Formats: sequence, C-alpha cells, structure tokens
Amino acid sequence: MPLSQPRALLLVDGYNIIGVWPHLKKTRDREGLEASRHLLIEALANYSALQDWDTQVVFDAQYRDIQSSSEIVTNHLCVIYTDFGETADTYIERVCATRPRQIGLRQRTIVSTSDRALQLTAMGYGAEWMSPQHLRKSIDNADRHCQLNQKSRSLGQSRFLFQSLDAKTQNRLANLRFELQPPKK
Repeated sequence: MPLSQPRALLLVDGYNIIGVWPHLKKTRDREGLEASRHLLIEALANYSALQDWDTQVVFDAQYRDIQSSSEIVTNHLCVIYTDFGETADTYIERVCATRPRQIGLRQRTIVSTSDRALQLTAMGYGAEWMSPQHLRKSIDNADRHCQLNQKSRSLGQSRFLFQSLDAKTQNRLANLRFELQPPKK
C-alpha cells in the first residue's frame, strides 16, 4: 500500500504579515495588536482547511519574558508564540531546516513573509516562498469560492424556482398570475 503524501505546511510570519496587509495594519493601529492577530488567525483558519494544509502562524515573543507556547485553533491551524529572545524568523528557519528530515518523505513547506533574508534562507532549505500579497489573494479567492458554493447550495435547497426569487418579484408574479386567470362564471 503506497504511503500518502503528508499535508503541506504553511509557515506564516505573523507580525510581518500584519505589517504588510493594509487592513491588518489599520486594525493594529486603531484597535491594537490583539485585534489584528485575531483577524489574521481567522483568515488563515478558513484558508488552511480549504487548502487541506497544516498552517503555523508564528508570532515573536522575543520582548516578553515568557516561554514559547502554541495554541491549536483547528486541526489545520496552530498559533506559535516563540520563546523569549527568539524571533519568528529563527523559529521558521529551524522548522524549514528540520522538517524534511523528520517526515522522511518529500514535504512541501511554504513560507509567507516579506522578509527577504528569511525568504532566501527558507528557500535554501527547499521551502517554497509565497508573498504576503499572493497569500492575501489566495485567501480572498478561497473565501469567494466558499461563498459561491454556499449560495448555490442554498438556492438548490428550494424545490421551486419561485421560492428562490426576491419578495418583489414573487409579488409581481403573483399579481400577474391573478390578472391572467380566466373570469369565474
């Protein structure tokens, strides 16, 4: 029986992405870092499930005196806070360096960052690079695809075409049907 290919791993440089995506940057400036982290995590949760990728969004904890921690958000998404003194870049580099050897199979690893040094280092370990802009477009496309599927499913649940029409059109058709009925004798 052939071994199945392991899921791809997407490593996201969290604070880097927040600083690059305009809507997350505005949220960070207006509502704080926690709000922008939440929006990023929410977007990645849906996207990772649709792609069937394991995703780790990595945030620096280098300026806080805490131990590293991880939070499993879904079975596709994990949030990593690095150790005190460790950067997200260092964590991502370490995962890129060790991941293929841990799995034993050709493991697809994708890194999303705008940090050129991290991009080159990750690619040197065989990882793919996805620009923050490309990640944003991919997430938007996946969201649109989901919305279209949900809309078509909800329309498909209606047994009659009449029920899928808006109220104004339904009223017009009902009035037209009434007008076209033959007079009662």
